Amino acid sequence: MDAQITACFVRDIRFPTSLDLHGSDAMNRQPDYSCSFVQLKTDSEYEGNGFTFTVGRGNEIVCCAVEALSKLVIGTKVKDILDDFASFWRRLTSEDQMRWIGPEKGVIHLATAAIVNALWDIWAKIEGKPLWKLLTDMEPEKLVSTIDFRYIYDVLTPDEAIEILKEMQRDKSKREKYIFKEGYPAYTTSCGWLGYPDEKIRQLCKEAITKGFTQFKVKVGSNIDDDIRRCHIIREEIGPEKILMTDANQKWEVQESIEWMKKLAVFKPVWIEEPTSPDDVLGHSTISKALKPYNVGVATGEQCQNRVLFKQFLQMEAMQFCQIDACRLGGVNENLAVILMAAKFDVPVCPHAGGVGLCELVQHLSIFDYISVSGKLRVLEYVDHLHEHFKEPVIIRNGNYQVPLNPGYSAEMKEESLNQYEYPKGSKWQELFAGGFLKQD
Repeated sequence: MDAQITACFVRDIRFPTSLDLHGSDAMNRQPDYSCSFVQLKTDSEYEGNGFTFTVGRGNEIVCCAVEALSKLVIGTKVKDILDDFASFWRRLTSEDQMRWIGPEKGVIHLATAAIVNALWDIWAKIEGKPLWKLLTDMEPEKLVSTIDFRYIYDVLTPDEAIEILKEMQRDKSKREKYIFKEGYPAYTTSCGWLGYPDEKIRQLCKEAITKGFTQFKVKVGSNIDDDIRRCHIIREEIGPEKILMTDANQKWEVQESIEWMKKLAVFKPVWIEEPTSPDDVLGHSTISKALKPYNVGVATGEQCQNRVLFKQFLQMEAMQFCQIDACRLGGVNENLAVILMAAKFDVPVCPHAGGVGLCELVQHLSIFDYISVSGKLRVLEYVDHLHEHFKEPVIIRNGNYQVPLNPGYSAEMKEESLNQYEYPKGSKWQELFAGGFLKQD
């Protein structure tokens, strides 16, 4: 493949989800779900689409970071990237001067994810496969060669990663047939946003049950009496057998997390998600130990900034559920590293999704994990928002993700949606500003 990357376009895409409090939680009360959408052009028929997720203000900063990093991509041969993807990934994350504003975290890492995800989209299209199939068909040595193991050799070496993949070669075809037949299990967060009134929560639970969902997540953390009432409502609607998760979105102090969850343990949640600062490994470890007698695990990772932080969470037994994010980490390469580390520590990977397009992306990673790494079906978050803006939206049947079939990373947005929701000049935003519904930042 002699194609060369000729251009990198980035657009600030935002959706006014704050108007209906979609996505509201204890820390993000009025988010506008947004993404920095990247299109990589080549001098061939192939084009790569990728993005990274934000919640509104600040999305323009990520777009600026994409533009800064694009200089390292434009003019590069696609084959040169794919032949040694780990080295190219390190080049993006280790540019002499831009590394200072990371390193490998924050805005610069979000921008890295957008570009890297677009490169994987190109690769999958060249091979004529959906991303999950590209990954599962790849020889273990080739797949491992795409990962930068810097800073994680002490817990996972390339040879160990290859061995994990080789051990799972057996029965891969059986697992692939199974996932096509049954789909990948999903849980819904759409019923439990913090800003929703009680009656809406009840109605959404009823609707989700009719759609086949058996696992539900509720946002908690602002007021214990409200949390008890809302958890009671959801338990009342879903019954004692269905699975409940709770999510505090980093709201609490360490001891506060423990005391709060002791009061909610009566509702039998399987986990508390992001109880405290996403960087506090030791704090999460303390919470994990304290809540173990209550059969409440700790889930975290959606804002873990890189593979090094995940390494420490796994080493300290500070997470019982590993929540990778397709855009918070530096794209597919770094997510592969975390999936393989989690396998070594026998911690289930239950990705964060929702947002703008996160479901579309991370379904590929979960399917890969099941077929090629863990051999076990976990659970993947689902939020019923904004899928209509993608050319290849996720499909949910009977509470399960259906396997994506089209070549690529399912990342391409409709041109009409891009034109309507580009901030601030898109037609939908202009209507909202003119009508006084929202003020331009």
